[in-house]
Amino acid sequence: MKKLKNDPYAALRIKEFNIFLLLRFALVFGWSMQFIIIEWEVYHITKDPWSIGLIGLMEIIPAFTMALFAGHIVDQKEKRNLLMVCISLFSLISLGLFLITTPQISNQWSKNSILYSIYGLVFFGGILRSFFGPTIFSLVALIVPKNIYPNAATWNSSTWQVASVLGSALAGFSIKFIGVHWSLCIVFSLVIFSLFVLFFIKKKPILNPKIGEPMLESLKQGVKFVFKTKAILGAITLDMVAVLFGGAVALLAVFAEDILKVGAEGFGILRAAPAIGASITMLFTAYIPISKNAGLKLLAAIFGFGVCIITFGLSSVFWISVVALFFSGVTDGVSMVIRQTILQVKTPDEMRGRVSSVNSMFVGSSNELGAFESGLTAKLMGTAKAVVFGGTMTLIIVIAVALKNKTLRNLDLTKDIKALQ
Repeated sequence: MKKLKNDPYAALRIKEFNIFLLLRFALVFGWSMQFIIIEWEVYHITKDPWSIGLIGLMEIIPAFTMALFAGHIVDQKEKRNLLMVCISLFSLISLGLFLITTPQISNQWSKNSILYSIYGLVFFGGILRSFFGPTIFSLVALIVPKNIYPNAATWNSSTWQVASVLGSALAGFSIKFIGVHWSLCIVFSLVIFSLFVLFFIKKKPILNPKIGEPMLESLKQGVKFVFKTKAILGAITLDMVAVLFGGAVALLAVFAEDILKVGAEGFGILRAAPAIGASITMLFTAYIPISKNAGLKLLAAIFGFGVCIITFGLSSVFWISVVALFFSGVTDGVSMVIRQTILQVKTPDEMRGRVSSVNSMFVGSSNELGAFESGLTAKLMGTAKAVVFGGTMTLIIVIAVALKNKTLRNLDLTKDIKALQ
């Protein structure tokens, strides 16, 4: 379909892309709910922020170690069916969490048995996580034409954030009103729904001309491409460090319970605030493209993110904390759209799985590693000080990157996007 100039709804005019967004919405909604419910349940069992950090560690170990292998597989396989396998296996994790939180098991099993079972299922989820990102990233590129990649990236990221908003908010309230067990039943239902929706997307061609290429050579080429492409490497590295040290969201259960004393409802609001900010920002970027001077905008956005994290860590007033998290989402939204646009525009079709897997090692895994870092620093220096420390480290590193990485400072995506027209 011919794309209208500056059409903010260009990607939405493609039927399969709308189906994909519905699938992604249901999956992220359920995933967001599940992660928050797990955080709450683990902290409820242990009353120890270190145990929340271990959730991140249990997921990052398999996600990080399997990432490159997953990227190779994604580039070699048909994407729709591979995503179907991933969602099917993820439904087993959701079902497992639902079953181990039944009243019968809760009364018969020890707290440690339940805790270790949760960690085990999270570990299995980490393996799947290494496949999810590259598969979804590659599938989007096969659904929309290249000339509307930036617009598709905006709507894709916006859908992810809106789903996070609603999933986060519903998780907090559902824990309060129907409990952990039935909240996980909602998660399982959403995952099954996403699997059903996926059947309405057709199988896609495999664009990799090197099918059957030895795995080590394939992985070498993928990593080499990322490190050779300075725009991709700079954006990924900067975002990784910011997420690693700015992972305050991993400690929101502690803030809600012990510092702000706002309970499950307040926890849901705190968890949703950054996603609301990011959603609003990304919807604006559909109308106001941010490709010009993208490097400077990325640096400014992550610097602002660090300031918001410091503000949140210093606050003991609920509404100030909510506002700080909201604006952390605003800045994170800008960062996400720019980064996704860089990846989509500058990655060849045959390398999307491997490049996305490297991205997941840098950025995706840093979410869980950030949760582990937050739990560890909270244990060592206290919860609030740990958040302020993370935000301060983010500012220092952004300044260092801005001074040393000229390629990123001068990055402008306008010409790249025009070349795809």
